[in-house]
Amino acid sequence: MPEPNEEVEQHLTINNEGRVWFSGYNFGCGGERYEKARSKNFKIDKDATDKLFDAILSLKDKEECYRFFEDVCKINELLSLSQRFEVAKMLRERKTYLEIAEKTGASTATISRVNRSLNYGNDGYEMVFSRLKETE
Repeated sequence: MPEPNEEVEQHLTINNEGRVWFSGYNFGCGGERYEKARSKNFKIDKDATDKLFDAILSLKDKEECYRFFEDVCKINELLSLSQRFEVAKMLRERKTYLEIAEKTGASTATISRVNRSLNYGNDGYEMVFSRLKETE
């Protein structure tokens, strides 16, 4: 059981105009509810993001991807991205949350977020998985 006022949940919402809302929630006093502890609104710089995507699209092979992403990301960020991708793959295979958590080490909150993206997101995972299947 979390301690009162311990941060237990974070939400990140991004809309199609690049607006981002971040909220952190603490375990409430008395343990009955979550309380919003912090929030921040900001906008993704579309030009900078487009340039990043152009840079990624310029990579020619896996070796270049490793070199680029190891420079751009912290190791934990890269591991988190690959973990989410593996979670999405396992959810598509109808694995249970328990099986996924045991194999990947992902929290149930992460698994839920990925599941929400698979069901209600922009179909990005589905697009990539179908393209990967075509190349197999």
